[in-house]
Amino acid sequence: MEPLSHRGLPRLSWIDTLYSNFNYGADEYDAEGNEEPKALPEGSETMPYIDESPTMSPQLSARGQDSGDGVSPTPADGLGTGGERDAGKGLEMRKLVLSGFLASEEIYINQLEALLLPMKPLKATATTSQPVLTLQQIETIFYKIQDIYEIHKEFYDSLCPKVQQWDSNVTMGHLFQKLASQLGVYKAFVDNYKIALETAEKCSQSNYQFQKISEELKVKGPKDSKESHTSVTMEALLYKPIDRVTRSTLVLHDLLKHTPADHPDYPLLQDALRISQNFLSSINEDIDPRRTAVTTPKGETRQLVKDGFLVELSEGSRKLRHVFLFTDVLLCAKLKKTAVGKHQQYDCKWYVPLADLVFPSPEESEHCPQVHVIPDHELEDMKMKISAIKSEMQKEKANKGQSRAIERLKKKMFENEFWLLLNSPAIPFRIHNRNGKSYLFLLSSDYERSEWREAIQKLQKKDLQAFVLSSVELQVLTGSCFKLRTVHNIPVTSNKDDDESPGLYGFLHVIVHSAKGFKQSADLYCTLEVDSFGYFVSKAKTRVFRDTTEPQWNEEFEIELEGSQSLRILCYEKCYDKTKLNKDNNEIVDKIMGKGQIQLDPQAVQTKNWHMDVIEMNGIKVEFSMKFTSRDMSLKRTPSKKQTGVFGVKISVVTKRERSKVPYIVRQCIEEVEKRGIEEVGIYRISGVATDIQALKAVFDANNKDILVMLSDMDINAIAGTLKLYFRELPEPLLTDRLYPAFMEGIALSDPAAKENCMMHLLRSLPDPNLITFLFLLEHLKRVAEKEPINKMSLHNLATVFGPTLLRPSEGESKAHLTLASDIWSHDVMAQVQVLLYYLQHPPISFTELKRNTLYFSTDV
Repeated sequence: MEPLSHRGLPRLSWIDTLYSNFNYGADEYDAEGNEEPKALPEGSETMPYIDESPTMSPQLSARGQDSGDGVSPTPADGLGTGGERDAGKGLEMRKLVLSGFLASEEIYINQLEALLLPMKPLKATATTSQPVLTLQQIETIFYKIQDIYEIHKEFYDSLCPKVQQWDSNVTMGHLFQKLASQLGVYKAFVDNYKIALETAEKCSQSNYQFQKISEELKVKGPKDSKESHTSVTMEALLYKPIDRVTRSTLVLHDLLKHTPADHPDYPLLQDALRISQNFLSSINEDIDPRRTAVTTPKGETRQLVKDGFLVELSEGSRKLRHVFLFTDVLLCAKLKKTAVGKHQQYDCKWYVPLADLVFPSPEESEHCPQVHVIPDHELEDMKMKISAIKSEMQKEKANKGQSRAIERLKKKMFENEFWLLLNSPAIPFRIHNRNGKSYLFLLSSDYERSEWREAIQKLQKKDLQAFVLSSVELQVLTGSCFKLRTVHNIPVTSNKDDDESPGLYGFLHVIVHSAKGFKQSADLYCTLEVDSFGYFVSKAKTRVFRDTTEPQWNEEFEIELEGSQSLRILCYEKCYDKTKLNKDNNEIVDKIMGKGQIQLDPQAVQTKNWHMDVIEMNGIKVEFSMKFTSRDMSLKRTPSKKQTGVFGVKISVVTKRERSKVPYIVRQCIEEVEKRGIEEVGIYRISGVATDIQALKAVFDANNKDILVMLSDMDINAIAGTLKLYFRELPEPLLTDRLYPAFMEGIALSDPAAKENCMMHLLRSLPDPNLITFLFLLEHLKRVAEKEPINKMSLHNLATVFGPTLLRPSEGESKAHLTLASDIWSHDVMAQVQVLLYYLQHPPISFTELKRNTLYFSTDV
């Protein structure tokens, strides 16, 4: 059984000779994946399977054995006592089997020694002030290795002289019996194997020293070998004990075959084989067959490393694909349509051997057909439809509605979410086969693109060979995908269980403090992403900290959450080289230095205090703090105690004091955004730095003379954030508490003329300062939306940002119908956005015209 894609260790030729007689039956594999997969025990997703199939090793289990090669406690068809075989030849074969096994045992001991070699120095540093790993991590990674080494060293030292001074009557059954009786140590090793691998992987990512150690461990070659050492990864060596049990059981099987029944070793070997077989069966009951490995017809092991759903741009249209990354090949498949009652199967669209796979750099990438990007407002509309269906489903469930109605809603929601999943990704991820075609995937997040790229590049560090799969090999590989996949469902809400967390709705406050661990000075910044509707969205970006190894941002952001469960932080090195333009989306590609993700645990996050944390990414540590405010808490408006300021003070008081029609703060912020921020990507959507916003707030409140100088120096996102904060902190929203219910009713009218009359009448009902300020803001937002091709902010985007700020229910109103946090999003926020969008899409509205016509409008629509 070859471990994890032949990690540089030669396959022993004697094995091939001995096993050439075995029946390599192809019936072990159902290439179409029609076998019902067993239920997986929790936590065994990535466990290796100790394979019993003939393509990996002779059949070891007692299941369905028709041939004489099956193992049974008594020799099959007189194989042991001479019978048809010559006893002398049998004993000679016995010597060959033992010699070969001894040679492989020597290699195995050398591998265990190589694994143990770094353990002592790592333990020595664990108690110092600069540990590479903690004692706990060392215990986890090297669990039971020392014990296994000692067992096999003792076995080898006892067996070696017996084989070297060969005598046909020599007995060694007791040694195998003792070895089999110590298999409990292997059980403990196997139980810990998954966590050992995960710990080693995490430690490699966060500690450069350990990464270097684990990537190149030196294994001594056999005594008579020309190679003095072989470089092997720690991951490959940790797999060796799992491989070994199968090898030992194989040898017992062959020894029994060539041992006469009257030989003193026979009953001892029989007992050892029985123990080994029982052990293998018990292990395999805990591990789903071929969960992460598939054997090629040549008997090689191909491990599944990563899989997931990606959107491929194929022949100008978007297709959802299931992509499988194996140790030596990337395979792109789609689920076949199957008849009711039939098992799902995969159809291979294409594959690229990793030895032939290259990532074209942005400047090398040939220009691809224009990617059709769905306008933001269409995506937002779809989100709202999904939210409305969700609310409808919750009502049906609460009222114990008909299951048929719930199923109908579920189907509708799935269709809408699938559309969103297919149409929202826009980040290009190109893969090129050096011998042929290029393929283009569209991803939602730079994080995801980086994950796939890193996983492929890590595998490409190994000695990979180019190859072409025969149709049978491709069929076997594609057939295995159904059993091996770790991602089973398309990531849409309708595939989630009812008891799964609905995520958080409200505002996440995040302070990105600092980062360390960089090898050399660079221009560094971080971005923050949160998930929403099954995919991730970039929500905030720190300023670029120039030419440093220890950036100190100390920037605070307020991020709106819509059912979010995870926060991602990505750390980039800024690239100023204009030649590095990505031809797919015309943006300069900055280099990802590190990335990390944390789950937003409602219990941990929902406290009034800041929660400080560190995220480790590829040896880089980013320090940040966060706290969460639920949506109902964020509705509370606290009037300012200091009426001389502008924040938290009624708009009528401020305009009267300033003798202005529109508050000075609104005019100045809008002027500055139009001067230098109107083409800024994500203006009003990307959070400004909270400390900068607070500084501007203080200056405006104090009516400081240096306001204009400060504004001209300040980051434009902070100015946009100050404007949003001003409207949010008004004692009542700009469109007033009193009129809020009427706005909600007006936007729900279906007759266009009635809606127009009502919406215009409601504007006329606003106090003059509120109305004039609203119309001033409206015209500004329309001018921002005119630059949508550059700033990516459509009218719909702007309505989504400002709607809930300008139109909020009063505290009493919101409490009256507060059920689920997601319900607030579904009903109120949807309507608030629609109200503002209505006015943004309306032809210019003049204050004078509006006031002159006091009767209801009557329009032909």
